[in-house]
Amino acid sequence: MLLTAPIASLKGLGPKSAEKFQKLAIYQVKDLLLYYPFRYEDFKSKSIVELLDGEKAVLTGTIVTPPSVQYYGFKRNRLTFKLKQGEVVIGVSFFNQPYLQDKLILGNEVAIFGKWDQKKTALTGLKLLMTLEDDLQPVYHVAQGISQTALIKAIKAAFDSGALASLKENLPDHLLAKYRLMPRQEAVYAMHFPKTLSEYKQALRRIKFEELFYFQMQLQVLKRANKSESNGLAIAFDQEKLDHKIAALPFPLTQAQEQSLKEILKDMRSGAHMNRLLQGDVGSGKTVIASLAMYAAYTAGLQSALMVPTEILAEQHYDSLSQLFPDLSIAILTSGMKVPEKRTALATIADGSVDMIVGTHALIQDAVQYHKLGLVITDEQHRFGVKQRRIFREKGDNPDVLMMTATPIPRTLAITAYGEMDVSIIDELPAGRKPIVTRWVKHQQLNTVLAWMKTELEQGAQAYVISPLIEESEALDLKNAVALEAELKAYFKKSARIALMHGKMKTDEKEAIMQAFKAQEIDLLVSTTVIEVGVNVPNASIMLIMDADRFGLSQLHQLRGRVGRGHKQSYAVLVANPKTESGKERMTIMTKTNDGFVLAEADLKMRGAGEIFGTRQSGIPEFKTADIVEDYAILEEARKVAVAIVSEPNWQQQAKWQSIVSHLEIKGDFD
Repeated sequence: MLLTAPIASLKGLGPKSAEKFQKLAIYQVKDLLLYYPFRYEDFKSKSIVELLDGEKAVLTGTIVTPPSVQYYGFKRNRLTFKLKQGEVVIGVSFFNQPYLQDKLILGNEVAIFGKWDQKKTALTGLKLLMTLEDDLQPVYHVAQGISQTALIKAIKAAFDSGALASLKENLPDHLLAKYRLMPRQEAVYAMHFPKTLSEYKQALRRIKFEELFYFQMQLQVLKRANKSESNGLAIAFDQEKLDHKIAALPFPLTQAQEQSLKEILKDMRSGAHMNRLLQGDVGSGKTVIASLAMYAAYTAGLQSALMVPTEILAEQHYDSLSQLFPDLSIAILTSGMKVPEKRTALATIADGSVDMIVGTHALIQDAVQYHKLGLVITDEQHRFGVKQRRIFREKGDNPDVLMMTATPIPRTLAITAYGEMDVSIIDELPAGRKPIVTRWVKHQQLNTVLAWMKTELEQGAQAYVISPLIEESEALDLKNAVALEAELKAYFKKSARIALMHGKMKTDEKEAIMQAFKAQEIDLLVSTTVIEVGVNVPNASIMLIMDADRFGLSQLHQLRGRVGRGHKQSYAVLVANPKTESGKERMTIMTKTNDGFVLAEADLKMRGAGEIFGTRQSGIPEFKTADIVEDYAILEEARKVAVAIVSEPNWQQQAKWQSIVSHLEIKGDFD
């Protein structure tokens, strides 16, 4: 089979170079065929008349003045000459490429790829093209040790081997006809060697549809399997007891909370397996809803478990559950517990004398045996991998699963990312919560801010100061934070107790600092972003973020949500001198809205999907060609088709869908 042959079998490729290609996940001949360029340079020659200012294009013409090189400064020079196209003469400059002088001969015709300057009617040359036969040049993602030329050579060798002829069509004929899609072989060929730009666009449309369609098919098949009535637990809870519990709460539920609870209870009552995501903005009261769902499981005689990412959060949830349900037996399980405590906890969980369990990853270790596990809730779901969630299912008799996240995901993405899950959204804040006042100041105004903070701290307030983020390096992050702590200590002197927290610290060190901050033994906590996930310090009412323009919107919003937990008016101050327009835009929008969903939509438009999810851990696949935001229309269409196919009874047996069945790899990565 040519397609699955290792690439070392191709002409001109030996084992050494084949090994290099593994960095790009290219192992077989098929991988080369399906390794697409991410853009094209269009080298079709243009006439001067049709050029727009700042446009990059290819101009052809005759050299009418001899090229001359001017030197200025160290290693800096400029090569200039004039080019005539028809009746028009334009000036061309190449920077720091003096060696081109010998190639540019008076009277010769040349093609130059460069950037057009309308005002000066001049071209800044970027590349000298001697000829114009390669109109469209593909640009591929490469890795260290692999050049564009080597990759293109390998791809050409793959096509020359004739492997393309064995690549089977993976979309049914009537879908090809309905959406006027290019056949697969043609499209794969045109992705690499298009004759025209429009041919490339058609090929790209086909490949994007195929990619998004298969993604949606996987989701829908999984969703169906989860939904089958025999698959889950039907939890017969006691509505009356639950109503009584809700009426006894010290605050009324918001409409959005009521709606979400209704959806969760409906899932619990049905025999199908619940797979629901509860999303709500920071402070919207998700935890209360989760607690009531746990109480419903208790009234049906079942245990429930709540898994959170850190020990300090586990303790926090344990306290709040113990306050809500003083008459129930609640256990906590974390890896940092002493052995005798742990032993006792494990024994009470196994014999069923415990009703609710809160904990960290320790909840899914082998030693834990549940009595009758009916409901599992994971908080900040994206921090737990797929495998961990699956272990839970095996712990009980396929318990219902509820996942919670405080990361507002734009509605456009929620159906994609969590296509196999049902989504409930809490999008209003409880009464009495004062919106956080957000201000954006320039670095020059920092002293004014610090003076105001000083007065606030003297009146008993507490503050977070977030150190700027440097993407490339944790070591630099730390350096920054240490320097910031020193500056603040120098400014506040004795008037404030200052501590530093960063990612390099051990978990128990971080937790000790957080507990001291909570107990008001620290006034000002300097931190890198490790505080993002959830500890509640109601007295902390100021958040100062340094170089805020280095953070994305969703990150800023998450950080801001650490204050405003109490009854005091809270403030977030963003210190930034953004250099880019998008940086200024982010700062402005933060001061205008506290709504996480509005921000998430804006973030999506500005930065794309990968950033929001930190794609690596979210379960959203990295698409080869598609972009969830830009190609949303294709995605929606692909979803509709996939839903329609999967809802047909026995669709897998039908002849018209066989091409899909043979190409559908159900990966368990989503569930």
